[in-house]
Amino acid sequence: MKQRQLIRVAWFAPLLAVTIGDCDKKADAEKAQASVMAAPASAVPVAATAASDPAATRDAEDRDRIARGKYLVTVGGCHDCHTPKTGMGPRGPELDKSRLLSGHRADEKVARAPKSEGSWMVSATSSLTAWSGPWGTSYAANLTPDADTGLGKWTVDQFKQALRTGKHLGGPGSREIFPPMPWFNYAEMTDADLEAVFAYLRSIPPVSNAVPSPVPNVKGP
Repeated sequence: MKQRQLIRVAWFAPLLAVTIGDCDKKADAEKAQASVMAAPASAVPVAATAASDPAATRDAEDRDRIARGKYLVTVGGCHDCHTPKTGMGPRGPELDKSRLLSGHRADEKVARAPKSEGSWMVSATSSLTAWSGPWGTSYAANLTPDADTGLGKWTVDQFKQALRTGKHLGGPGSREIFPPMPWFNYAEMTDADLEAVFAYLRSIPPVSNAVPSPVPNVKGP
């Protein structure tokens, strides 16, 4: 009799263990779900938040676009002419980081440029913001978002058209963009890249700086 009872217990024990284990797993799952439901909003993964929040997605896209624009402005050499310099360093002219991309300083008076002749056809100031050549004298423009002296009132379409056509403000009746601005190279950029550059330029601090207008070379009769 005792032997039969032991056999029955031995047979039932594994089934009981499985049943109890399943109950424990179900209880653990319910606790985990309750913990997630009770978690504060800050504990929700950022990716999930961005996916469910269009504003967060747009912010992320804007940050990516601005970062792309900064990269293009840097490798494109825009600072070489459009950012004033603090002086000459061991690797050449050093950027004035307090006036990034603000163009030729309005208070920097320059003497008459030397005559272009022979092999020396182009000359520039020490800041590389004013240039002279057969075309006349040109000054690097203020690319900051200042409303009165920079690009603050420009639209992205005007910006793209200016670089596509070589015309200031992109209009058919606008003046030409003078050398050494290589607008014809930037005209090959995609719309997305030009829009990224414009987005970056709109993100930098505005600098009030009224750059002089270019002076064309007027040849006599």
